[in-house]
Parts: sequence; C-alpha cells; structure tokens
Amino acid sequence: MKLDTKAMRHLAAEDWRVLTAVEIGSKNHELVPTPLIESIAKLRGGSSRVHKSISALAKVGLIARLKEAKYDGYRLTYGGLDYLALHTYASRKELYSVGNRIGVGKESDILVVADDSGTQRVLKIHRLGRISFRTVKANRDYLRRRQGGSWMYLSRLAAEKEYAFMRALRDEGFPVPQPIAQSRHTVLMHLVEAFPLRHISVVPDPAALYGELISMILRLARHGLIHGDFNEFNILIKAERMKEEPSSEKGKEVETAEEKGKEVETAEGKLVITPILIDFPQMVSMDHQNAEMYFDRDVNCVKRFFESRFHFVSTQPGPFFKDAKKTVGRDGAKRLDAAVEASGFSKKALKDLEAAIREQQEARGEHADSGEELDDKSEDEDQDQDQDQDENSESNEDDGDRDDGEEEVQRLTNQK
Repeated sequence: MKLDTKAMRHLAAEDWRVLTAVEIGSKNHELVPTPLIESIAKLRGGSSRVHKSISALAKVGLIARLKEAKYDGYRLTYGGLDYLALHTYASRKELYSVGNRIGVGKESDILVVADDSGTQRVLKIHRLGRISFRTVKANRDYLRRRQGGSWMYLSRLAAEKEYAFMRALRDEGFPVPQPIAQSRHTVLMHLVEAFPLRHISVVPDPAALYGELISMILRLARHGLIHGDFNEFNILIKAERMKEEPSSEKGKEVETAEEKGKEVETAEGKLVITPILIDFPQMVSMDHQNAEMYFDRDVNCVKRFFESRFHFVSTQPGPFFKDAKKTVGRDGAKRLDAAVEASGFSKKALKDLEAAIREQQEARGEHADSGEELDDKSEDEDQDQDQDQDENSESNEDDGDRDDGEEEVQRLTNQK
C-alpha cells in the first residue's frame, strides 16, 4: 500500500487518542468494542466525541469494521499503524516530512523522509503478509497465541529485529546504514547515497568486489551471524572519488562503519567502491539448525550473480560453512547473535518471525534463490490484506512488545 499522509494534518488531538485506543484494544480483541475504545480514550466530550473521531478515522481508512461482526467495534488497519508510527517520530522531532517511495520490497516499503532541518532520511515500513497473506493462513503455529493484529505483530517483530541488528553491526564497524530510531513496524535510518548492486552493469574490478563481499560473509560468521538474504537486492554500492587530502584520525574512525572500501584506479583517478549491507529481519545465528543451508545460499547467491552479470568466476572453491564455523568468536570477535538476544529480543520472538518469513518465502516459490522485487500487483495485494485480515482475540503477554500505544496515550494525557 502507498503511504498517504494527507489526512494527518486534519487529525485533532482527540482523533490521535482514539486511534491509539484502538491500537491498545487490538492487543486483546479481534474487533475492539466501541465502549472499550471510549474507556481507553477517556475524551472529555464522552461517547459523542469518541464517535465523531471514529467516523473521521474510518473515513480515511485508519480503522475499519469487520463484515458481519456480532457487535459494534473497529480494528486497526495498516494505514492506521503507519500514522501512529509517523506521529511518534514527529513527537520526538525525528521526522518532519514524508517524501517519495523509493523502493518496494518483498515485505516492506522504503520512503525518503526528512527532519525539521531538511536532512533526508530513510523510513522502512515492514509489511509482512503482503505477498502471501491468503496462502499462509494454514499452519500458523506462531500466531495461534497472538492473532490480534497478527501480521502487524510480526511486522513489528521484523522492525525490532532489524533495528537491533543494525545497531549491533554498526557498533562493530560493519558497513550498514546508521539506524536512528524504531517505532512499531518501522525503522528510521540515515540515507546512504548508493545504488543497489542489481542496477549496476559494470564495475572496475569484479574480482575485488567479489572478494570483499565474500569477506563480509565470513566476517559476519566470525561474529556468529548469517545474513540469510545476501544478494544483489540487499547490497548497495557506494562509489566516491578519492579525496586529495588524507583524512584525520577522527575521520578514519567514522569511515570504518560506512565509508571504507576498495580503491580502484580509473582514467579519472582513484575510485573508492564500498558495499553497504541492508535488510536484516531474516538474519540467523551460526548455531541455527539450518545455518549451513543459509550460509551456502548466501555464498551461492554472490557466485551466481557475479557469473551472470560480470562474467566473473572465482578460481577458489568455497567458502564452506564447516570452515567458517571454526572462526566464530575468533580473535575476540563479539558474538552479535548472543548480544541481540541479550538486548531483549527473545527466542520466542525470533522463532515467530523466522517461521513467518520462511512460510512467506515458500508461498512465493522461493527456494535456493532469494531477492525478488515486487511489481505493481503488490498494491492490490496490500488492499486485499487490509480487507481480509484474520485476527483473533487471544493475546500473548510474554511477547516482549514495547507498548508504544500506552506511552502515546500517556503523552497525550499530559498534553491535555
């Protein structure tokens, strides 16, 4: 679905309170009863003011009724969740305006946004269930305990996991975008001026770039991680002309996280080629039961792409999982898989998210190959998802969710 922010400017403080109330009620209800919305929102105008806000929110598609419901109530739509996330960023002064959509992924939308100073940033909106919502309804053990807002719950897990891994990887000097904040099913990050590898037809030195990507896979392994979707869709290439003057020591420290790359001699001078890794919800530990399969898939994705696009075939076999496994934690490398788990992202949440991603890959016929863009059909599928969303009333108190909705109500109450 396309994010349309036009209605945001017309929402009053009472409307935001009602929208947040629906979100809170969704944790325990398939359809949030209207009296419960009134109770949570606690508007001064009473039920009449709540009904006025409900009408306004439903009109712009932020909440919706279910057909043939047994009682009067509303559910939160993905559009409503989008608005709540944007509202949170705006209240923190982290986001001021929303620009164009620059990417449509298998389970996400990518938009350019800006803060109040005009600095451009990137907002990633996770939308699990976009492609295979109808086909993944069966055998969803990971949702049976928490089906209220099921796909929204999983999208939120994806955003939390991605943000946690981005922070951990960035702190260890990996070339990843700098994360800024996370709210609900979204991640806000710095904008990287780079192009997806899939859009690049020629590179000055394919062997050097290939070697750097394989080295990145092995470096991730030393830190206990496998990307799980390491391909031309999730690798950005940043190319910069080398500066004449050497950088200061402080500058060099900053560059290690994102700027450091391979120098290539060209007719115009030295060119620095830096691969930037993105997309982390499917990342797994080297101790995962299917770790070897994921590791081999990442390696083979790089090999296949370089052979087909750049006609480059490495003369060296491997790398192989059994050898990479021996390097985990070597030379004092921090186990980032353990660090992210210790940060509060529970094993249960990891299993829920992994099961959802795996079934979505199977539903779209994704086996050894990965990395496939969506076409225009995704917008229709998004609409189908909002119309047919299957939710139940049982909640899971141990899912570790951060309760943005309750914080939002408290914040609005303080402003009242």
